[in-house]
Amino acid sequence: MTQRIAEQNRDRDQKLAEIRRSLGTDSLVLIGLMGAGKSAVGRRLAASLNLPFTDADSEIEAAAGQTISEIFAEHGEAYFRTGERKVIARLLENGPQVLATGGGAYMDPETRAAVKANGISIWLKANLRVLMKRVGRRDNRPLLQVDDPETAMKKLMAQRNPVYAQADITVESREAPHEVMVSNIVDALSARLEPDGPAEPAGGSVKAQ
Repeated sequence: MTQRIAEQNRDRDQKLAEIRRSLGTDSLVLIGLMGAGKSAVGRRLAASLNLPFTDADSEIEAAAGQTISEIFAEHGEAYFRTGERKVIARLLENGPQVLATGGGAYMDPETRAAVKANGISIWLKANLRVLMKRVGRRDNRPLLQVDDPETAMKKLMAQRNPVYAQADITVESREAPHEVMVSNIVDALSARLEPDGPAEPAGGSVKAQ
């Protein structure tokens, strides 16, 4: 048993080292809807890979001197998206890192192109029940400040999921410990590095390069 655990740890350490080496100056960019777990999982993924973690929303708030809710209320969504695009373009110059983006960031064609040029996109895909359970814990989601947030979330899923599906890697975000999510992402990234890697590693699917 002890030997098997040691072998598993060595295998995981090797995977992590290969991922870090393969990134060069690129970033791992987490995308997905609010509540998908991008920040929470991203921090743990960064720690596992010994990489910096950056939260794009936090960087936007720092640059603006306002919360995202305040930016939306005072200037509107279009203004916010313009600033978001500029901040993410700047952040992508700082790789390698794990970068968590806001739910609408990847919808912007310029941002998608910048991510493709400077990183590997990872879609944390969650179902409606999981998303609503998570977003209900916080009241700082401007797009859900409506009478029927569940209907609003359904509309966002219909609009955004087909675009998120363009990501390099898709991993299911479910009710599981964050460490499990990180392990699934690591397995998917490792499989993507293999020329003849499996098409569907545990917990996610990897697009052909």
